Amino acid sequence: MANEQTAAPNPRVARIEEILQRTFTPQSCQLRDQSHLHAGHAGAAGGAGHYSLTIVSTKFDGLNMVSRHRLVYDALREMIPHEIHALAISARTPQECDG
Repeated sequence: MANEQTAAPNPRVARIEEILQRTFTPQSCQLRDQSHLHAGHAGAAGGAGHYSLTIVSTKFDGLNMVSRHRLVYDALREMIPHEIHALAISARTPQECDG
């Protein structure tokens, strides 16, 4: 999985990535920590992060967008809202990425 911030390993990002890998066995997964873009924001003030996720998994087959997002939020529920304040999600199936 790719992480936009490369300066130092981020234990929170590593934990999110581990949960996503374990839950979805994704074909591809890109998690970007965008917390630095939200400095001064109320959610950022408490230390919770802002992230953007693009994930491709067969676990999303037959599900609409809301159901896919619910699966991701359910997987990360122990981290929301204290560690994850905001999460932008693009969840697709492998077939949606082909062609």
